[in-house]
Amino acid sequence: MKFYLDTAEVYVPDQEPEQKAFSRTTHLCFAAHQDDIEIMASQPILECFQQKDKWFTGVVVTDGRGSPRDDLYKNYSDDDMRVVRFKEQRKAAFVGEYSAQVMLDLPSKIVKDAARKETVEDMLTILRATRPQVVYTHNLADKHDTHVGVALRVIEAIRRLDQPERPARLVGCEVWRALDWMSDSDKVQMDVSAHENLQFALLGVFDSQIAGGKRYDLASMGRRRANATYFESHGVDASTALSYAMDMSPLMSDTTKDPVVFAQDFIQRFAQDVNDRIRRMS
Repeated sequence: MKFYLDTAEVYVPDQEPEQKAFSRTTHLCFAAHQDDIEIMASQPILECFQQKDKWFTGVVVTDGRGSPRDDLYKNYSDDDMRVVRFKEQRKAAFVGEYSAQVMLDLPSKIVKDAARKETVEDMLTILRATRPQVVYTHNLADKHDTHVGVALRVIEAIRRLDQPERPARLVGCEVWRALDWMSDSDKVQMDVSAHENLQFALLGVFDSQIAGGKRYDLASMGRRRANATYFESHGVDASTALSYAMDMSPLMSDTTKDPVVFAQDFIQRFAQDVNDRIRRMS
């Protein structure tokens, strides 16, 4: 498979041929950085785990060179961090039994530049090779520029596919900004109550970030538990862990729909819900 950069990598944990690893993929995730997949896409990872007819493939778009670092890693160069983060992502793919893990190795500045088409072309290559049922990526209300850039490039890539080639669903997940603010009717609820040990393991392999001062493992597991507890105020918990997402599928079918307007619609419905509740209680 040919990507924009020769340094891009495809890792297949069970060592099956690359073509088979892509063709068996049912759930595909495009993420900006190493460990974003494990933070935001735990539900499809768990859904595919130990299944013969469901396979998860992860794609990390950027190179990991700009990662924060401290402790053991504080004197590592950007190139050193790239090597470490690639190694950590391979470990996660092995633990989670992914069908394949792709690292496109692109600099963030390319991903964030809408005029640059390298990211979209690489995504198109992967989408055509995998033909997934569902695609997961960052949500449009994320507060990290690179995350939003990846989401927009995913939308552009899917829109360039012929209609029969497109996935059935496009899901935008939470990383840098939780989605608990969304109206309940708008939330995609992903139950991640099962295999808590596996979820901790997937997050825990990213030692360069955890030891470097970012406890993404505790924060992510805590968010999932909080989502489950605070989802329903007048009933007992239906699950012990929930991740929220934004259904971005309409942006695939209606190629004229502006992603800005689409995201604003969620915000307006949330604002209306707040207004209505205050007025009812006033």
